[in-house]
Amino acid sequence: MTRRRPTSAQEHQGAAIAREAEGYLLLESERQRARREAEALCASLPWLTTGQAEDLTHHYTRHRLALTRQTLRGTVERAAQLRDEYEARYAALRRTLLIRHTVSAAAMTCTAALAGTVTCLLTR
Repeated sequence: MTRRRPTSAQEHQGAAIAREAEGYLLLESERQRARREAEALCASLPWLTTGQAEDLTHHYTRHRLALTRQTLRGTVERAAQLRDEYEARYAALRRTLLIRHTVSAAAMTCTAALAGTVTCLLTR
């Protein structure tokens, strides 16, 4: 029995599902971490009632997730900026390299042509 190779569309869909699952797991992990921090904060404030502690935990967790989301958006924006900068720099370096190779090839061609001409003239 042979396994069929997934098509490009299937690979793309599989990668998208994997990214979505990874995002969900990261979010859930962050939510649990924020909740543990909030519970630790409430534990250090023994005068809070159960309702107040739950309210504080809820607000802290929501605020912490909002900060995390903001930080991640900033990181994504910065990554996009860096990618654009690197792509522009790469394109400039590529252009420069192409120009240098073209000039070198032209110089070598001219040198070879000149050498052939000189050799031809000297053998007459």
